[in-house]
Amino acid sequence: MSHIFPRHTKSTPPRAVRGAGVYLYDETGKAYLDGSGGAAVSCLGHGDADVIAAVQAQAAEMSFAHTGFFTSEPAEALADLLIAHAPQGLDRVYLVSGGSEATEAAVKLARQYFVETGQPQRRHLIARRQSYHGNTLGALAAGGNAWRREQFAPLLIDVSHIAPCYEYIDRRADETAFDYGQRAAQDLEDEILRLGPDTVMAFMAEPVVGATMGAVPAVEGYYKRIREICDRYGVLLILDEVMCGMGRTGHLFACDADGIAPDILCIAKGLGAGYQPIGAMLCSATIYAAIENGSGFFQHGHTYLGHPVAAAAARTVLTKLTTGGLAAGVAARGDRLCKALQDTFGQHPHVGDIRGRGLFQGVELVADRATKSPFAPDLKVAPRIKAAAFDAGLICYPMAGTRDGKHGDHVLLAPPFIIDDDQIDELVAKLSRAVKSVLD
Repeated sequence: MSHIFPRHTKSTPPRAVRGAGVYLYDETGKAYLDGSGGAAVSCLGHGDADVIAAVQAQAAEMSFAHTGFFTSEPAEALADLLIAHAPQGLDRVYLVSGGSEATEAAVKLARQYFVETGQPQRRHLIARRQSYHGNTLGALAAGGNAWRREQFAPLLIDVSHIAPCYEYIDRRADETAFDYGQRAAQDLEDEILRLGPDTVMAFMAEPVVGATMGAVPAVEGYYKRIREICDRYGVLLILDEVMCGMGRTGHLFACDADGIAPDILCIAKGLGAGYQPIGAMLCSATIYAAIENGSGFFQHGHTYLGHPVAAAAARTVLTKLTTGGLAAGVAARGDRLCKALQDTFGQHPHVGDIRGRGLFQGVELVADRATKSPFAPDLKVAPRIKAAAFDAGLICYPMAGTRDGKHGDHVLLAPPFIIDDDQIDELVAKLSRAVKSVLD
């Protein structure tokens, strides 16, 4: 009998006992190819000796020092390394323990920035439908996935949600991809004007939408227009790169592909690569100066902020991604994965779209390719494919509700950056077997 409170009380997962490279092993010895890096976390794979050594050395030296009293060398070094590679204008790093903490901190910092600068009327947050920004109540309110929000709606702050940039479904036949992106971005300006420009504090979005839509990138020009709109009305741009950042898309920071820089940026998952729980919120020098020259105190905090062992692990991960060259190789491996998916599923009668960037790929499943109509929710396509893939020895990330929180199914793939060509073929073959067993 287990005393663990599991994610799902109706099923008992196997017990993982070992990880090596791109594989995890259960207590029976069965191997599972980690085709989604858990939830786009394990970018270095499992059992990386350098990160393990960094964790051991730091734990032996000093395991914990509360940031109410101390800073630490690992935290300082990690912050320096992040800012050295960060989009232009970002200057300060607030280290937390995960993605939800990072996005929650971002929303609170945006609000405090405007209080400190004498604009307390700026209180509205705008985000996008079918986004996901975390589990805590503030982050959940920012997220736009209807199913995840539904039962907690009475507890959530009021957040405006505009349309995502979802070319596969929302682009009209009579418009170019660029024109569609400009139309989608216009929703932000329209909503700012509806709420009142001097009442809006921030717009939050994922550069490449992850869990809830399945690796959906914006079309070219969309984010440049978003940046222009934010600048015009003095609205802060918060980018959530918790899932798509840290090299996952072929760029260390996902927004680099869109040629923009945010005012606040959130990262996690791949920052620690699963070796320690860690996340970070990065902000501009302008925002930091408002706090520094005002109250001097960000009214927010967690016990494990800047945890030395987590920071030491993340510094080693980030070094491997940057000077170690791993992030630079993601684009080529991503092209290889995309080609394998196209070769296997490109003409599949129930695959409507294959999209993504780098080693962040999504496969959208449909009942009818011609009409793009989704499967009926009661068919439970996504959970059945997840189970079939797991039986075949593949960990992937299928989700239902791709279109509106209820309708639509996709499979998200985010394997470790160390995956090789043979393992990519294995991943796609096992996924094909799972899709065939459920849909054929």
